[in-house]
Amino acid sequence: MLTQLRADFPDVTISKIRFLESEGLVRPERTAAGYRQFSVADVARLRYVLAAQRDHYLPLKVIKEHLDAMDRGEHGGAADGPKSRPPRALVGIAGAADPAMPEEVAATDPVRMTQEELLSTAGIGPATLAELEQFGLIRPGPAGFYDTDAVLVAQTVRAMTDFGLEPRHLRAFRASADREVGLLAQIVTPMTLQRDPDARARADEVVLELAALSVRLHALLVRTGLRGALGS
Repeated sequence: MLTQLRADFPDVTISKIRFLESEGLVRPERTAAGYRQFSVADVARLRYVLAAQRDHYLPLKVIKEHLDAMDRGEHGGAADGPKSRPPRALVGIAGAADPAMPEEVAATDPVRMTQEELLSTAGIGPATLAELEQFGLIRPGPAGFYDTDAVLVAQTVRAMTDFGLEPRHLRAFRASADREVGLLAQIVTPMTLQRDPDARARADEVVLELAALSVRLHALLVRTGLRGALGS
């Protein structure tokens, strides 16, 4: 079962599967000896959950609602409509299924990139990268390499410059993100220190959930503020 899933989801682990089971998203049968027995339907269900997280950045609660709806014979899938999905431009960790995500980035998960690779993939010039680093929007690793998130940040900023914004205007986003990280780390860090072997998987899931909620809250606050500024 794990081998089948890892072909499309290389980061999936036994702990992750057990966590999803504990949350009620999959319910494998048990043998007389108590071993889990995953059916073809169970594997398909797991694929749906993992893809919904990766491609649509949905919280587990929303994914479970979709699954429950499908169990009742309703549609409820992640692609059924915009109500359960964040706006395209806000799907920061979407996969290739998301039109806002360049396929060459979503298809692979590079551990590190050289500066030349980053510039080529993100479609920006050295001067822009220098500004992004100057204002803290992109931070290379200790060895000077960049990761996939750096590409996504660069592409997002590039899209925002089409509206007249410049990297220096976006320093507030970096400061706000750092404050959020500090706050949310207080919740997640203690979970990673537990001796439970599944603690890391639970912490990873909480990180995804909190990240999704943070994106949603930020988008709502910005939208509400802009409406007020425009008097609408």
